[in-house]
Amino acid sequence: MRDRPLLVGSLIVVLAASGFGILGPLARFAYEAGLDPLTFVAWRAIFGLALIVAVVVGVRIWRGTALVNPFRLPLADRLGIVAAGLAGLGLNVAMFFAFDLTSIAIALLAFYTYPAFVAIAAAALGHERLDALRVAALGLAIGGMVLVVGGGLASGGEATVHPLGVLLGLAAAGGQTVFVTVSRTRFRTLPPEQAMAWIMGITVVGCTGLAIATGGPFGVVLQRSDALAFAMLAGLVAAGIPSTLFLIGIRAIGGTRAGILMLFEPLVGVTLAALLLHEALTPIQALGGAAILAAAMLIQLGSPTEERIEPAGVPSAERG
Repeated sequence: MRDRPLLVGSLIVVLAASGFGILGPLARFAYEAGLDPLTFVAWRAIFGLALIVAVVVGVRIWRGTALVNPFRLPLADRLGIVAAGLAGLGLNVAMFFAFDLTSIAIALLAFYTYPAFVAIAAAALGHERLDALRVAALGLAIGGMVLVVGGGLASGGEATVHPLGVLLGLAAAGGQTVFVTVSRTRFRTLPPEQAMAWIMGITVVGCTGLAIATGGPFGVVLQRSDALAFAMLAGLVAAGIPSTLFLIGIRAIGGTRAGILMLFEPLVGVTLAALLLHEALTPIQALGGAAILAAAMLIQLGSPTEERIEPAGVPSAERG
């Protein structure tokens, strides 16, 4: 079927968004177990990297996938890996400080503007056409996200708006835009799981260094079993697996479609918060969820042939 690659790629991105979406409830439980936000991010990255390297990369190599030496890639691809890694690191740090300065809902509203930035960047660089269908789906998805996140504020929650916090949320959106745009076009000869291992490695080094330097409770995972369990679960289910799936999805369906479908993340987070943390799901949030689902269906109507990029083969000199 002509549309099968688009459907499969879309499902992969939705799975990635669902994995990232559990971070909210997991973070709440981890904080109660003694972790702080920056330390939680550091341990999440550590366990996510361990999963990618020990399981995904290892199994793929055992099944015949070549281990690519990134230092033998073209300079532009090496710079792309560094740029994606630094973007991921900056994204995490910016969001951490944004959450500290302003209400989480406000920070998320600023961050989830990134699908629009991705679509604009893709059109400006000539990677994808920003046609009427994509514009409609993008507007519907972002509108739904505003209802999902803002619905919590409308239910009676107090909002703290700090200009620097909003700017940091937008900076995080910029980091995500860089990650998606660079990953869409660079280091295509590097298998997704190997690329994510190098990218996440940069986040591990940066966030671990910041957590230790700021005196965070870095050793609490060695002292409390519940803190260890929540950090491991976040690393495995909400970092390693969804990060790799996200990169695969970007390569399969393009940055604009992937960005729109990633708006399932706040929908999943709000739904899980309602189920696990007994936070009420308001009618406004339900309407927002319906809008996101409608956008996901609308984006499937376009032709996938223009924006799909198949991963190139690994040059023979880099095999072995």
